[in-house]
Amino acid sequence: MKPPPFEYFAPTTLDEALDYMADYGDEAKPLAGGQSLIPTMNFRLAQPEVLVDLNGLAELAYIRPAAGGVSIGAMTRQRSVERSPLVAEQTPLIHETMPYIAHPQIRNRGTFGGNLAHTDPASELPAVATALNARFRAQSRSGQRWLTADEFFVDLFTTALEPEELLVEIVIPPLPARTGYAFHEISRRHGDYALVGVAATVTLDDSGLCEAARLVYFSVGDKPVEAVQATAALAGQKLSAAAIDAAAEIAATQDIDPPGDIHASVAYRRHLAKVLARQVLAAATARAKQD
Repeated sequence: MKPPPFEYFAPTTLDEALDYMADYGDEAKPLAGGQSLIPTMNFRLAQPEVLVDLNGLAELAYIRPAAGGVSIGAMTRQRSVERSPLVAEQTPLIHETMPYIAHPQIRNRGTFGGNLAHTDPASELPAVATALNARFRAQSRSGQRWLTADEFFVDLFTTALEPEELLVEIVIPPLPARTGYAFHEISRRHGDYALVGVAATVTLDDSGLCEAARLVYFSVGDKPVEAVQATAALAGQKLSAAAIDAAAEIAATQDIDPPGDIHASVAYRRHLAKVLARQVLAAATARAKQD
C-alpha cells in the first residue's frame, strides 16, 4: 500500500514547525517517530494533505531534572528514556514500563511525546502518565498552555491538542514520600499489544495506612481508565491481602467496562484486570513500606 499524495515540510526550528501547523491547521499532521502514522497512511486510514516532519527539532529531544521530577522533550526517543539514569532514579515507574513497549527496534525510532499524542488506548505510556500525574505542555504560534493527564487524554486516539498545537514537553512530578509503584500487563507475546495492563501508585501515611492510591488501566476502554472506586475503598485502610483483593474486585467489576473481541472476551478481560490489580497493588505497597 502507498499513501495518497501529500506535501512535506522538514522544519529545523520549533517556531518554523509551529508556523506550518498554524498555516495548514486540520490539513497538517506532525510526523515524529512515524511508527503509527506511516502505517495508517499506507492503509489510507489517515490522509493528511501536509506532513510536518519534527525530526529536525533537536531542541525537543532532552531529559532534564525538573523540581525533583523529570522533564522530557516530546521528540526524545523511547530508547533514550528507557536507558536514562535520571528517569530510572526519579521516575522509576516509567523506567520499569519502557521495556514493555513493542520491541527495541520500535523504541529506537518511536518518540516519547509521539506515543502520548497518538494516545492509543492499548498503549502503556498514557496510563502511566495518568498514574504519575504528568503535565503536558502544548504550544502553538500564539502561545503555550499546560494540561494535566486527565485533561490531555480525551477519547479514542484523541487528545486535547488543537490542530495548530504541538506537544512539546512532558513533566513528571516526583512521587511523594512513602510511595510505591508497580506496572504489569498481559499480552499473548512480549511486544504485542496488551490484552489488559495497569499502572499503580500507593502512598502510605506515617502509621502505614493508605493515604492515597492510583490504579490506571489500559486496553479496557477508549483511553486510560482510572479505577477510582477501587482506590477510594483503600483510603485509610491497612493494605492487607484481603483489602487489596476487595479493591481488585471493585476495579474489575465496577470501574471498568472492557470490550470483547477476537483476542479476549469481556469476562476474560475482567478476570485479568482483577489479577493484575492484586499484583500491582501488592507490589506498590511493598515498595512504599521500603521507602
